[in-house]
Amino acid sequence: MGTDPSRQEGSRVTTPNRTPSDFLPLPASQLHILLALTTGDNHGYGIMKEVEAFTAGAVTMGPGTLYGAIKQMLKAGLIEETFERPDPDLDDERRRYYCLTELGDRTLDAEVLRLEQLARAARTRRTDVMRSRGTQNAL
Repeated sequence: MGTDPSRQEGSRVTTPNRTPSDFLPLPASQLHILLALTTGDNHGYGIMKEVEAFTAGAVTMGPGTLYGAIKQMLKAGLIEETFERPDPDLDDERRRYYCLTELGDRTLDAEVLRLEQLARAARTRRTDVMRSRGTQNAL
C-alpha cells in the first residue's frame, strides 16, 4: 500500500508538514484557479468564467483541465469544497463550490513572488544581453 502525504479528516483533506514551496512552480491551470478564488468561493463554471475575464480572454480553461486541476488541488489541500451556498433561488443545487485554504493562499503568494523574481531576472538578463550585443556591434 502506498503512502499518501494527505489524510482525510472529516470532510477536509489535511496535508501535514506541507509548505508552499512544496507546490512550486505551480502549473498554470492551478495558478489561474487560485487567482480566480481570491475573489471568493466559486463553482467550476464560475471559475472558468473568472479566469477568462481576468485574462481578458487570453486563457480559456476547458472542463477537463479545470476539473483535473481541482481534483489535484483538493487532494493537496490548496482548495476545499465549501458547503456555504448562495440563495437557493439564485443557484443550482448540483453545483460544488470551492474556496482557498490557508495553504492555498500562502502558496499563491509564494508563486506570485517567484514569478516576480523570475520576471526581474529575465529583464536584467535581457538588458545585459542587449547591451553586450550593442557593444559588440559597435566594435
